[in-house]
Amino acid sequence: MTDHLSFLVLGLGNGAVYAALGLALVMTFKSSGVVNFATGAVALYAAYTYALLRKGELMVPIPGLPETIELGGPLGVAPAMAISLVAAAVLGVLCYALVFRPMRTASVIAKAVASIGLMIVIQAVIAQRAGTGLISVPPIFALDMFALGDRTVPADRVWLAASVVALSAVAALGFRFTRFGVATEAAAESEKGTYLTGLSPDRIAFANWTLSSMVAGLGGILIAPLVALNPVAYSLFIVPALAATLVGNFGSIWLTVTAGVVIGALQAEATNLQGLYDWWPRAGTAEAISLLLILGFLVVKGRPLPDRGSVLRRTLGRAPRPDRVLAPAAVALAVAVVALLATSGSYRAALVSSIIFAVLALSQVVVTGYAGQVSLAQLTLAGVAAYALSVSNQHLGIPFPFAPVVAALFATVVGVVVGLPALRVRGLPLTVVTLALAVFVEAFWFRNPSLNGGVQGAPIDAPRLFGIDLGIGTGEAYPRLAFGLLCLVVLTAVGLAVAWLRRSSLGTDMLAVRANERSAAAAGIDVSRTKLVTFAIGAFLAGLAGGLLGYQQTLATPEPFTVFLGISLFAVVYVAGITSITGGILAGVMAPGGIVYLLVDRFLHVGDYYSVISGILLVVTVMANPDGIASKLPRIGWPALRRSAATDDIAAELPPATGAVGDGGEPVLAVRGITVGYGAVRAATDVGFDVRPGEIVGLIGPNGAGKTTVIDAITGFAAATGSVALAGDELSGRPPHARSRAGLGRSFQDVELYDDLTVAENVRVGAARSRSAEPVAARVARTLAVLGIADLADREAGLLSQGQRQLVSMARVLAADPAVALLDEPAAGLDSAESRRLGEKLRAVAARGTGILLVDHDMELVLSVCDRVIVLDLGAVIATGTPAQIRAHPEVLRAYLGVPADTVDLDHEAVPELHARPHATQEAPL
Repeated sequence: MTDHLSFLVLGLGNGAVYAALGLALVMTFKSSGVVNFATGAVALYAAYTYALLRKGELMVPIPGLPETIELGGPLGVAPAMAISLVAAAVLGVLCYALVFRPMRTASVIAKAVASIGLMIVIQAVIAQRAGTGLISVPPIFALDMFALGDRTVPADRVWLAASVVALSAVAALGFRFTRFGVATEAAAESEKGTYLTGLSPDRIAFANWTLSSMVAGLGGILIAPLVALNPVAYSLFIVPALAATLVGNFGSIWLTVTAGVVIGALQAEATNLQGLYDWWPRAGTAEAISLLLILGFLVVKGRPLPDRGSVLRRTLGRAPRPDRVLAPAAVALAVAVVALLATSGSYRAALVSSIIFAVLALSQVVVTGYAGQVSLAQLTLAGVAAYALSVSNQHLGIPFPFAPVVAALFATVVGVVVGLPALRVRGLPLTVVTLALAVFVEAFWFRNPSLNGGVQGAPIDAPRLFGIDLGIGTGEAYPRLAFGLLCLVVLTAVGLAVAWLRRSSLGTDMLAVRANERSAAAAGIDVSRTKLVTFAIGAFLAGLAGGLLGYQQTLATPEPFTVFLGISLFAVVYVAGITSITGGILAGVMAPGGIVYLLVDRFLHVGDYYSVISGILLVVTVMANPDGIASKLPRIGWPALRRSAATDDIAAELPPATGAVGDGGEPVLAVRGITVGYGAVRAATDVGFDVRPGEIVGLIGPNGAGKTTVIDAITGFAAATGSVALAGDELSGRPPHARSRAGLGRSFQDVELYDDLTVAENVRVGAARSRSAEPVAARVARTLAVLGIADLADREAGLLSQGQRQLVSMARVLAADPAVALLDEPAAGLDSAESRRLGEKLRAVAARGTGILLVDHDMELVLSVCDRVIVLDLGAVIATGTPAQIRAHPEVLRAYLGVPADTVDLDHEAVPELHARPHATQEAPL
């Protein structure tokens, strides 16, 4: 027991650093909404500055100047620490002023990607200016020992942990009881509100970035005497720090600090167990602590779909749909073949590397560019395939070409495991999970002597097909043309497959999930399945690239698959254009070790700073051009041959509905006893009604009456008791996408279109799940024509006016041919004339046999087109009847006017709220 306690105490040192970095992460997030992946790099910079100052040198982080300045003698602990903390503060302020202040309105994920770029820049600059060798630092705390049973433990770990805990206590009390702390909390809640109170959010953020950078720097300085300085190791401290911050929900200082200290202690104990038990893994158990904590916490807190109001908005560039594929592919293939034939030696080797990395980049395009799942583990999956290729090749005797396919399939299995957290989390937490998993796999497998083939690596035989040697060769023959052509064939096949994917309904589903998971589920897309398929496809493509890298190296070793090389490749793909096939190919050309890298190194002699350049370009791209370099290149296509489905000569009317239509007396939708509660609050209580085929039923009520909550409950977006039956088929317990496929369509109060897709593609998402025999393209065109928006078919949805967006949202619902359409405020943003035209279109849709539940505040629309009207107040039904009955119903008048019913004149002129259109927004006619 004493041994275990002593190792837990030893882990307090690292745990204190994780706690300090977690505290810094909380401070920056509170003040500016930035999850700063560069926090570990700031700690690294402060630690290097301190270490060199103790030797009498000042590091100069500016390329072109001397690496260090001699100070004439070593500095003591206090002055060296003070100067280092000031340097860290200056670095933090520069990061905020130059990057995050201009990005203050950007999404959290965009800011996080920018911080990844800063991490790359800072780490690469330090590696170039100070080298990658280990640097020892004199102790800060006295090297005393204290007894713990029959063991002695260094006291400096305890003093380090105590220092960080004390600092955290001061920070927690400061945020809780000082004006500065209250102002920081206020700025985090509302920037506009902070301005109105006379405070400056900028000053608050600058102050927090200064303090958080100094906290991170202090953590780096204090751990430097205990852990020899190394750029990679220190930057990876961000993973357990992020795990601790997630436990604290990016807000609680005490939970974050406690979690950081506990993670450090558990990591030390996990390392101790490696030497105690033969069955315990030889490596990677310390890294598993952070991964398991992150997974456990996110699985418990995560949700399959985001709540209403928490939808992630556009965070990436537009993913262009390839208009023509074969001709551009043939041209690119011919150019690549000529390039391989015309080069030799290092130039051909660089071309081969570019081809392989282009395959890997296309896997990133699928996972991140198409589906919006920001994964930092794609190169790790390639490494998994490379090691699996060695096993299948050397131990299982599987020949080429089956061996690399088997290896890629194994990577696919691992990729699906990587994607499992995406079923409950999205956005930034998923990025953290993939980073933690990449760190774990590298430690547990790639650097584990019992699994990685030892010092020599895991050998891989050269590929042979029908007796033809397709290997890369050795000596003067390196690299052989045959291997380059093999890689090119793989890239061509992958490129065509990804182009087909983008043009397919699955590709459209991916983009819908990326844009808006709630809306995608409402359109009948199985969001969970789509995510897992995405990760499986991306992992398979990464596995193919890993197999080619294995054949290129002739063995599998850890160096080509490190976490930071994977992050650097992510940066290159993002810069090139992470949402397009062209961007993926261009990323291969620009990748480290590729042809652009070779040319830059040979002729500009800046190869050593290639990572710095990549990081800077990543930051600039996120800030100024999310579509990447590829978006600025001319597209190859034949516009004259392109023809939108919306221009087809199709009659502007829809065929009769093929949904579940009974006779006029039988309800197609039967809602009984719907009750929705959030804690002690009842949002809906015992709500029940019917909707018959071809009937328009209005659902009205004051703001907050529970109208949208009822729609959410009917469509599966809100947990509820009661029953929902569609044409006699019980839907209760089914997820939203299953209810949609059964014939229950809905629109959203906030419209929730897929802004990166065209209008036609938005509508196609719904039409793809129609039970009609009509071709999808024809149905899309017909639906657009019915609603009078056929001329908008090729326009990007993000460029539409509010009124146009409402009509496109309704078109997406109707294109699915639902038995019942639940429309949530479709008239919002329309003027009176447009609202009347909308009413005519609703009556035409109902005449086809489609039942409609209409929620809207436009009383003129509701009372003029609805057959029956249901009134909600405080979550309960207070009236049901015809429009004429509802106009004079005393309970309705009380709910809308807020006065006792017996004091209201029942003359219609006395109740304008039930007749007038409130707050109509004037827009250009549709």
